[in-house]
Amino acid sequence: MYPPIEPYAHGLLDVGDGQRIYWETCGNPDGRPALVVHGGPGSGATPGWRRMFDPTAYRIVLFDQRGCGRSLPHAADPAVDLSVNTTAHLLADMELLREHLGVDRWLLHGASWGSSLALAYASRHPGRVTALVLFSVVANTRREIDWVTRDMGRIFPEQWARFRDGVPEADRDGDLSAAYARLVADPDPAVRERAERHWCDWEDVHVSLAEGHRPSARFADPVFRAAFVRLVTHYFANLGFLPDGQLLRDAGKLAGIPGVLVQGRLDVSGPPDIAWQLTRAWPDARLVIVETGGHGMGAGMTEAVVAALDEFAGH
Repeated sequence: MYPPIEPYAHGLLDVGDGQRIYWETCGNPDGRPALVVHGGPGSGATPGWRRMFDPTAYRIVLFDQRGCGRSLPHAADPAVDLSVNTTAHLLADMELLREHLGVDRWLLHGASWGSSLALAYASRHPGRVTALVLFSVVANTRREIDWVTRDMGRIFPEQWARFRDGVPEADRDGDLSAAYARLVADPDPAVRERAERHWCDWEDVHVSLAEGHRPSARFADPVFRAAFVRLVTHYFANLGFLPDGQLLRDAGKLAGIPGVLVQGRLDVSGPPDIAWQLTRAWPDARLVIVETGGHGMGAGMTEAVVAALDEFAGH
């Protein structure tokens, strides 16, 4: 990764609905525009994202999606309305940010949920996208969400049983995302906190197969934890607010946009078949499988992602 850098500009953009999203720009103001689309939903854009780009070649734009990071209001507050936090709202925010910053076209760089959001944006606004570099790719289909919340119990049976038993008995055979979404909306703070901890414990398990994995320190922060679980269960319970399978069906709309998809062979949270299916329908995309990689950075993933971004920078 490149050395740490600081933003040369930042602000809060009023996007309507009482929402203000945090944004920042780093690197070369005259460089190739690139937008970081963080995961979660609800993870926020951390400084490490800046270090994946050559700061002499890129104008790097980071933003925190609605309800998380430094955006306001923050979803950790249970009174914050999530009805105005959907994929359609986030895509509109990205367009408003592009216009606000005077960017004509930009490269999109995202991971996990951020890869889904980047794909949705590129499908809707292909003329605004120069390239995509995505890793730990997911498409938020019903099959994938059932895999994360239920079927992976076959790989981690003891940990999954604890996760399942974190919801009322009557909900254990149903939609676990929706059951947890109800728990984190409970008026009792103790009920909310218990559900948040159960969800985050399971989150740490199902992304853990790659060598060197460490539990996320951010889950120890009660504010981060509350917003993250509210948002991820809100989106999971609604299939990412997209018709089931739409991102895969729309992959053909990306023809002419070059892309690199980096996927870890050991990524059980987002298995490689989704990225492979995308490249079958999207002729300008290349799939890079990292045999030692899991979900996220590390174990060869970082090198592959930085190499792809360097490639588009003209290295």
